[in-house]
Amino acid sequence: MSTAPDATVDALVQLSFAVQRILATVGAERELSVVQMRLLGIVRDRRIGMAELGLHLGLDKSSVTGLVTRAERRGLVQRSPSPDDGRAVHVTLTPLGRDWTEQGAAEVGAAIGELTARLDADQRALLTSLAASLVSGRATPR
Repeated sequence: MSTAPDATVDALVQLSFAVQRILATVGAERELSVVQMRLLGIVRDRRIGMAELGLHLGLDKSSVTGLVTRAERRGLVQRSPSPDDGRAVHVTLTPLGRDWTEQGAAEVGAAIGELTARLDADQRALLTSLAASLVSGRATPR
Protein backbone atom coordinates (compact mmCIF):
# COMPACT_ATOMS: atom_id res chain seq x y z
CA MET A 1 0.00 0.00 0.00
CA SER A 2 1.45 3.34 -1.05
CA THR A 3 0.63 6.54 0.77
CA ALA A 4 1.04 9.95 -0.81
CA PRO A 5 3.70 12.08 0.89
CA ASP A 6 1.12 14.75 1.73
CA ALA A 7 -1.05 12.14 3.48
CA THR A 8 1.95 10.96 5.51
CA VAL A 9 2.83 14.51 6.51
CA ASP A 10 -0.76 15.26 7.44
CA ALA A 11 -1.12 12.07 9.47
CA LEU A 12 2.12 12.69 11.37
CA VAL A 13 1.25 16.32 12.06
CA GLN A 14 -2.22 15.36 13.27
CA LEU A 15 -0.71 12.65 15.51
CA SER A 16 1.76 15.21 16.87
CA PHE A 17 -1.12 17.57 17.64
CA ALA A 18 -2.97 14.78 19.47
CA VAL A 19 0.08 13.94 21.59
CA GLN A 20 0.79 17.62 22.30
CA ARG A 21 -2.84 18.05 23.37
CA ILE A 22 -2.44 15.14 25.82
CA LEU A 23 0.78 16.61 27.23
CA ALA A 24 -0.81 20.05 27.55
CA THR A 25 -3.89 18.65 29.31
CA VAL A 26 -1.89 16.58 31.80
CA GLY A 27 0.49 19.47 32.39
CA ALA A 28 -2.32 21.97 32.90
CA GLU A 29 -3.62 19.88 35.81
CA ARG A 30 -0.33 20.76 37.57
CA GLU A 31 0.03 24.23 36.04
CA LEU A 32 2.94 23.02 33.88
CA SER A 33 3.56 23.97 30.26
CA VAL A 34 4.49 21.37 27.66
CA VAL A 35 8.12 22.56 27.87
CA GLN A 36 8.07 22.12 31.65
CA MET A 37 6.62 18.63 31.15
CA ARG A 38 9.46 17.88 28.74
CA LEU A 39 11.99 19.14 31.30
CA LEU A 40 10.65 16.74 33.93
CA GLY A 41 10.57 13.91 31.41
CA ILE A 42 14.20 14.49 30.44
CA VAL A 43 15.51 14.60 34.01
CA ARG A 44 13.35 11.76 35.31
CA ASP A 45 16.00 9.12 34.83
CA ARG A 46 19.24 11.06 34.78
CA ARG A 47 21.37 13.79 36.24
CA ILE A 48 21.93 16.20 33.37
CA GLY A 49 23.99 19.30 32.74
CA MET A 50 22.35 22.55 31.75
CA ALA A 51 24.03 22.62 28.32
CA GLU A 52 22.86 19.10 27.49
CA LEU A 53 19.40 19.96 28.78
CA GLY A 54 19.34 22.91 26.39
CA LEU A 55 20.22 20.63 23.49
CA HIS A 56 17.41 18.21 24.37
CA LEU A 57 14.90 21.03 24.68
CA GLY A 58 16.18 23.11 21.76
CA LEU A 59 16.55 26.16 24.01
CA ASP A 60 19.34 28.65 24.54
CA LYS A 61 21.22 28.96 27.82
CA SER A 62 19.13 31.80 29.26
CA SER A 63 15.86 30.05 28.45
CA VAL A 64 17.04 26.83 30.10
CA THR A 65 18.19 28.78 33.15
CA GLY A 66 14.77 30.43 33.47
CA LEU A 67 12.95 27.15 32.97
CA VAL A 68 15.05 25.37 35.60
CA THR A 69 14.75 28.31 38.01
CA ARG A 70 10.94 28.22 37.81
CA ALA A 71 10.89 24.44 38.32
CA GLU A 72 13.33 24.78 41.21
CA ARG A 73 11.11 27.41 42.89
CA ARG A 74 8.22 24.97 42.71
CA GLY A 75 10.35 22.29 44.37
CA LEU A 76 10.40 20.01 41.30
CA VAL A 77 14.11 20.03 40.46
CA GLN A 78 17.36 20.86 42.17
CA ARG A 79 20.71 22.00 40.92
CA SER A 80 24.01 20.62 42.14
CA PRO A 81 27.60 21.30 41.16
CA SER A 82 29.16 18.97 38.62
CA PRO A 83 31.79 16.73 40.19
CA ASP A 84 33.85 17.02 36.98
CA ASP A 85 33.64 20.76 36.28
CA GLY A 86 33.35 23.37 39.01
CA ARG A 87 31.63 25.77 36.61
CA ALA A 88 28.96 23.30 35.46
CA VAL A 89 25.65 22.53 37.15
CA HIS A 90 23.57 19.35 37.01
CA VAL A 91 19.80 19.18 37.33
CA THR A 92 17.91 16.34 39.02
CA LEU A 93 14.38 15.74 40.23
CA THR A 94 13.38 16.33 43.82
CA PRO A 95 11.09 13.80 45.53
CA LEU A 96 8.11 16.04 44.65
CA GLY A 97 9.33 16.30 41.06
CA ARG A 98 9.69 12.51 40.91
CA ASP A 99 6.11 12.06 42.22
CA TRP A 100 4.72 14.53 39.69
CA THR A 101 6.73 12.96 36.89
CA GLU A 102 5.54 9.45 37.73
CA GLN A 103 1.92 10.57 38.04
CA GLY A 104 2.12 12.60 34.83
CA ALA A 105 3.76 9.73 32.94
CA ALA A 106 0.99 7.39 34.08
CA GLU A 107 -1.68 9.86 32.94
CA VAL A 108 0.02 10.49 29.60
CA GLY A 109 0.45 6.74 29.13
CA ALA A 110 -3.22 6.11 29.83
CA ALA A 111 -4.33 8.84 27.42
CA ILE A 112 -2.02 7.60 24.66
CA GLY A 113 -3.24 4.09 25.42
CA GLU A 114 -6.77 5.32 24.72
CA LEU A 115 -5.55 6.96 21.51
CA THR A 116 -3.98 3.71 20.28
CA ALA A 117 -6.63 1.36 21.70
CA ARG A 118 -8.30 0.94 18.30
CA LEU A 119 -5.08 -0.62 16.94
CA ASP A 120 -4.52 -4.33 17.37
CA ALA A 121 -1.32 -5.65 19.00
CA ASP A 122 0.52 -6.04 15.68
CA GLN A 123 -0.40 -2.51 14.59
CA ARG A 124 0.77 -1.07 17.94
CA ALA A 125 4.07 -2.98 17.61
CA LEU A 126 4.53 -1.64 14.07
CA LEU A 127 3.67 1.92 15.16
CA THR A 128 6.18 1.64 18.01
CA SER A 129 8.89 0.37 15.68
CA LEU A 130 8.23 3.02 13.03
CA ALA A 131 8.09 5.86 15.56
CA ALA A 132 11.32 4.69 17.21
CA SER A 133 12.98 4.54 13.80
CA LEU A 134 11.85 8.05 12.91
CA VAL A 135 13.07 9.64 16.12
CA SER A 136 16.36 7.73 16.17
CA GLY A 137 17.10 8.40 12.50
CA ARG A 138 17.70 4.76 11.65
CA ALA A 139 15.93 2.72 8.98
CA THR A 140 13.38 0.08 9.91
CA PRO A 141 13.62 -3.42 8.48
CA ARG A 142 10.76 -4.23 6.16
